[in-house]
Formats: sequence, structure tokens, C-alpha cells
Amino acid sequence: MFRKNKTKIAVIGATGFTGLDLVYLLSKHSKIKIINLCATKNLGKKISLFDKRIKKKLPKISSVKKINWNNIDLVFLSLPNGEAQKIIKKYFYKFDHLKFIDLSADFRITNLKKYFKTYKINHRAKDLIKYSIYSISEFNKNKIKNYRIISNPGCYPTSIQLPLIPLIKKNLIKFNNITIDSKSGYSGAGKNIEKKFKHKNLYNSTYAYSTKNHRHIAEIDQEFSKSTKKKISFTFNPHLIPTFRGILSTIYLDINKRSSLKKIRGELIKYYKNSPFVKIHKLNTEIGSGNVMNTNNCEISICQTRVKNKIIIFSAIDNLVKGASGQAIQNMNLLYDFLETDGLK
Repeated sequence: MFRKNKTKIAVIGATGFTGLDLVYLLSKHSKIKIINLCATKNLGKKISLFDKRIKKKLPKISSVKKINWNNIDLVFLSLPNGEAQKIIKKYFYKFDHLKFIDLSADFRITNLKKYFKTYKINHRAKDLIKYSIYSISEFNKNKIKNYRIISNPGCYPTSIQLPLIPLIKKNLIKFNNITIDSKSGYSGAGKNIEKKFKHKNLYNSTYAYSTKNHRHIAEIDQEFSKSTKKKISFTFNPHLIPTFRGILSTIYLDINKRSSLKKIRGELIKYYKNSPFVKIHKLNTEIGSGNVMNTNNCEISICQTRVKNKIIIFSAIDNLVKGASGQAIQNMNLLYDFLETDGLK
């Protein structure tokens, strides 16, 4: 689809860690125009004061009340959980041309009981869930165009699903006793990290948290169940590490008898052959998050262990880019038939 005019964008929640990364990436995108940058604080200030990487002249920070909704095509919402649904509900029916990309969890969990159990929030836009799609970009390249609300996945679930979903669909791994150990830079905890983890010495230590009920478990479980009718049993434990950005998920699992490391790597290469942001390494390559920092890439490696039929899969992403703002732009590119890599390569 050829668009003569640039797509007009509003970003709500522009000054958080994710919001700033989003604005920076959007400022380099040739097919969009940023019309509004919204926040609740620092009104009237330049966005470049909060991120020196932003060189382009952009609108000053304003409140949501300043948006002329008739003049906007797409809204990015980078807000705390529970806030995006209020805004989307208010404007979804009034302006039927509007599309929304929500970077919070508000439209990720379709089962409202599980949503409440996970986030302790009563969903205020239940009627809009049917107009939304949960979108890891690589899994929804064609479907996404049929929806007005795009639910951007969580950072940990993105790093976990990209290597596992293709293998689950092909039944190449055993579905019981999958262990997922994920480590993230502290930006994943947001700008209020000092309040959330007071006295934990986060900047000089590794800290395990939310061992039993991390909020991304419901999201992972939901998406796994879409890929197979069989029950998948997994444990997931996240850690914060003393670096600003990046995720490395280490996944321990057993392979089926008819499977092998070569088959697993071959299936992932086949699945992602037309995916510019996913790289499958040679077998037994030890990887880290350093190679993917400040990129929209996901790097995956399959490694043998000392135990027969047990393997380790490493998956590395930048939690603020592929795990948030970059994937949001990738979803926008698919939504509007731009090149998938526009603004990201």
C-alpha cells in the first residue's frame, strides 16, 4: 500500500525509558511525522533534554488534552498498566480512523480473570479486546493489518517465545520441565527502580525477583497454549543485573527422541528465513546481550549439555528495543505496509 502522506504519530508516555527509546527511533523514521509527545510532567520542555541522542527538532512535551485526534493516524502508548485502556476506550469509537500500539500489558491477556489475578486491575475496555491482537512481529506479519489495537508483548516473553514457539509447533521438544532463567538490565524495572528495590544495591549486584508469580508468566502461558493443545509445564525466574539494558534468557529443556540439535537449529533457520531481525547462531555458540544492545535483533543459540537429550537455548534481545519500542515500530511497519526494517536498520 503506497501512502503519499506521512503517517501522523502521537506518543503518550514519551519520557520513560521505553518512551524515550521509542521517540529516538521514530525520529529517524522517514515515513512518519511526530505530531504530539505527551507526558504528565515537564510540559513545554524539549524531549532532547531527556535523551541527548535525539537531534531532530520535535514538538515540545504536552498533555494528552492538546492532541487533535482528527490529525493523528496512530497512537503509541507507553504507560503504566491500566492507563492505556482508559485512553483507548475514550477515543476508539469517536475516531474510527485511529490505530493504537499499546506497550503496556492492558491488551496482552485476553482472559479477564487471569488479567485481574496478574495485574490486580479491573479491565475498563473489555469490549475492545476483540479489536486487539497480541503481536510478536515475526508471528503476525499478515494478521496484524486486520486490527486497530496492537498489543506489544513483554520483553521477557519476546525473548522466550521467539526460540520456543516454532519448536513447540513442530513438537521437537518435550513440554514438561522447561526451565527459563532470564536476566535483564535494570531499565526493565522502569524509572522508579529505586523505590521498587530499595536497599537492594541493584547497581552492583544480581537480584532475583518475582520467583513464583512474575506477571509475564500468564502472558507466556497464554501464548504457549495457542501453539499446542498439549499442556506445557515451565518454570520462569527473572533477575535484574547491574547493566542498564539487555536480556539474556537461558532455557533448559529436553528434546524428543526423533529430534536433535541439528534439527532444532534447522527448524529455526527455516522458520525465520524471512525475518531480518532474528539470527540463529552456529551450534554450541555461547552468546551474550552485548551484540544486540541498541538494536531490534534477537540472537539465538542452541547448545549441547553433558546430559543426553537435554539442551540449552540462549536468546538475547535488548529489552528496550526488541522487547519494547523497536518491536512496536516493527509492528507499525507491518501495519502500514512499510518495509519491516524502516527506522530500525
